[in-house]
Amino acid sequence: MRGIQNKPAFTRRGFIGSAAALALPHLIRSSALGADGATAPSNRITVGLIGRGCMGRGHLARLVGDRDVQVLAVCDVDRTRCVEGKETVDAHYADERASGAYKGCAAYNDYREILVRKDIDAVLIATTDHWHSPISIDAVKAGKDVYCEKPVSMSVEQGRKLVEAVRANGRVFQTGSQYRSMSTLHHAINFIRSGGLGKIKAVYTHWAWQNVPTVGKSRFPLNPTLPEEPVPEGLDWKLWVGSAPWHPYNHHYHMNPIPKVVPWNFCEDFGNGNTTSYHSHAADVIQYALGMEESGPVEIMHPSGGQYPTLTCRYANGILLHHIDDWSQVKNLYKAVPEDAQLFGMFGGLFVGERGWLNVMYENGKQIQGGPDSIFDEMKLKTRVISGANNHHTNWLECIKSRQKPSAHEEIGHRAAALGHLVTASFKQERSLKWDPAREVFLRST
Repeated sequence: MRGIQNKPAFTRRGFIGSAAALALPHLIRSSALGADGATAPSNRITVGLIGRGCMGRGHLARLVGDRDVQVLAVCDVDRTRCVEGKETVDAHYADERASGAYKGCAAYNDYREILVRKDIDAVLIATTDHWHSPISIDAVKAGKDVYCEKPVSMSVEQGRKLVEAVRANGRVFQTGSQYRSMSTLHHAINFIRSGGLGKIKAVYTHWAWQNVPTVGKSRFPLNPTLPEEPVPEGLDWKLWVGSAPWHPYNHHYHMNPIPKVVPWNFCEDFGNGNTTSYHSHAADVIQYALGMEESGPVEIMHPSGGQYPTLTCRYANGILLHHIDDWSQVKNLYKAVPEDAQLFGMFGGLFVGERGWLNVMYENGKQIQGGPDSIFDEMKLKTRVISGANNHHTNWLECIKSRQKPSAHEEIGHRAAALGHLVTASFKQERSLKWDPAREVFLRST
């Protein structure tokens, strides 16, 4: 299986280079070209998956089940994950053929081998955070449309460079913040956005503590010194680390089977902590509902300043976004909702307006909550039950065809990640910060 073998080590300075440097020949089998009664890739959007961890597996299952998509390649620096991905694709397409055979999916160790393939239209990136922007930028420069997991960047500056690259190359870019594309939540978000709650006074969302190996609980990612362990067979650790600061292999970063969704997010060189696991989703939902999805707050107020008991962001229109540790603080600290209010869920926000409140959060199978009841009469929801079904991938694929901007395009993805970067900066420095969202620079405190 050509492509899965490890490549020579790269220098850090030259690591994120032009994909053209890997213009290698490749073979496309007849089944991938439409033989054996199959639909030819020329009539489908051809896609390569880059990164097949826990999130990548879910994305791959979604892609191979879409009749508008042909998955031609899977890439992962972990041979086990990569080979399993290839076998999943081949088995799925084999089931669609009378012969019961298909071998048209390639397996690659290095993502750049996907980017040089002229027969691949788009890539879905589900790697560690520190690879999101570099691979996305390389992909759009190679002429590929991109769906990238959130958060899209490791810093505000990196996110802005990503936005510029997408625009300069005329590519379609979708951020993987699919919660706002769930039907019930989407309807509720648009109700808020259109003024259904009246003027919004405040929004509440989670910023939870996370566990850092050998250190303990922290509000932001750290760089603990972990003991070096033998690199598992088939894992290209040098390529996994890439241009990030070097860390010797330790199972807390990466292991098979996958222990949890994003085990590496505690390390600030590889991940964004709470922004990785939760906050980018919440930021997208909240800022879209507030009409601030292409902007950001003007002030981040640390609780040490005494203005609010938890870290709070203020937008130019005066709306406050309070970050809480648990839902009890909405009632006990802020007295923002009735005592009998049912509060639950993740990946969104609780909005309090002049006309009532609404909990736009996800918890599968539960009903969206709010008050007074008359709000739901006005919303005219088909159902208040929250389902995980969404059209986020479909929206991306449709936009690849139409060349329109997807629902969570590059600027929106950048701004959602940026909010997490700002909150992290305030927590790290233990002080309040003033921010200019137009110029994306910190301002001196008066």
